[in-house]
Amino acid sequence: MANYKELEGFSVQTLAADPDNPGWVGSIFYNSTEGVFKTVKPGGASIGTWASGGNMNTGRAYHGAAGTQTAALAISGAPTPPFTYVAVVESYNGSSWTEIADVNGARHEASAFGTQTAAIYAAGWGPISLTPTERTDKVESWDGSSWTEVAETNEIKNITGSGGTSTAGIIYGGEDNVPSTTANTEYWNGSAWSEQNNMNTARSYLQGNGTQTSIIASGGNPVPSNGNKAETWDGTSWTEVSEQNTARAQAASGGANENDGLIFTGSVGPASGVNNTESWNGTSWTEVNDTSTAVRTAGRGPIGTGSSSLKFGGYNGSTTVNSTEEWTTTATTQTVTVS
Repeated sequence: MANYKELEGFSVQTLAADPDNPGWVGSIFYNSTEGVFKTVKPGGASIGTWASGGNMNTGRAYHGAAGTQTAALAISGAPTPPFTYVAVVESYNGSSWTEIADVNGARHEASAFGTQTAAIYAAGWGPISLTPTERTDKVESWDGSSWTEVAETNEIKNITGSGGTSTAGIIYGGEDNVPSTTANTEYWNGSAWSEQNNMNTARSYLQGNGTQTSIIASGGNPVPSNGNKAETWDGTSWTEVSEQNTARAQAASGGANENDGLIFTGSVGPASGVNNTESWNGTSWTEVNDTSTAVRTAGRGPIGTGSSSLKFGGYNGSTTVNSTEEWTTTATTQTVTVS
C-alpha cells in the first residue's frame, strides 16, 4: 500500500498552528500544539480573511444591520458624538451603499433581522419623537420600499440580540427600562410578539446569529463576568455552551444557525474597540483573522453566515466610521480520527 509521501509527493508537515491560507485545502498536517492530525476541507470558517468594501454614505454607530454580505441594510443609528440619532437607511449591493427610505422614528441601540427587502427594526433607544428620549418598544417593518410601524415588543428594552426573518424573528437579552439587564426572549410571527423561555444569563450588548429556532448567542455586558458566556437556542430552551476566547460586549456578528457563527470587533472596556474575530463550529470558538479596523458598536443584527459576513460602521473611541469590511472563507480544518 502506498504511503502519504508516495501519494502526495511530500511527508505530512508539522505546524504549530492551523494554516491560514486556502493553498492547504486537501492537505493533512500535524498540529504540534494540539497534538492531533488535521485535514483542511473546502468551506467553513477557519481559513478566512477580511477585505475592504465600499464606504457608507453616513458614518455611524449603534445602528441596525440585516441581510447578507452582498445585500445588506444599515438602519438608523448615531453619527459622530454627541450621537444625535439619524433616520437614514442605506442598502449595500456588495460594492457600494445607496440611501433608501428613512425609518419613521430615528433611534439607536435597536436590533434588526431579516433581508434587504423584508426586515424588522425593533426596540432600542429613542425614537426622537419620544419626549424625553428613552428605551422603547417601537417596531418598524420594511417591505423593500417603505417602513411601517407594527406591533410593539412586550418588553421595553434596547441592545438585544436578534435573528430570523420578517415573519419568524427573535430578540433576546438586552436592557429593560428599570434599567437592568434582562434574560427575556420574544418571538415575532409577522404580526405579534410572544414571550418565550428566558436565557440562562441576563445580559445586554450581546451578539448572536441564526434563525428563530436555532441561535448561538454570546458575550455582552457586564464584561468580563458575562462577556465570554455563550448559549444556544433550539426553539424551546437556552443551553450554556463553550465560552468565547475573548470576553467582550458591543460586538458584531454573522452566522446561519447554532452551529455556524462569527463574532468580530466589540469592546473589552468602557471605550476601547477591538478587531478580534472568532468563529463558532457548534462545539468551540476559534481565533481567526482580525478586522482591519478596531471598533465597537458596528451594525447590530446578524449579517450573512460564518463564512460570508459583513462589518460596517462603528465607533473607534473618538469618532464613528463609515468603512465596510467583507469576511470570506475558503476552507476549514478538521481533526483526523480513527473509527
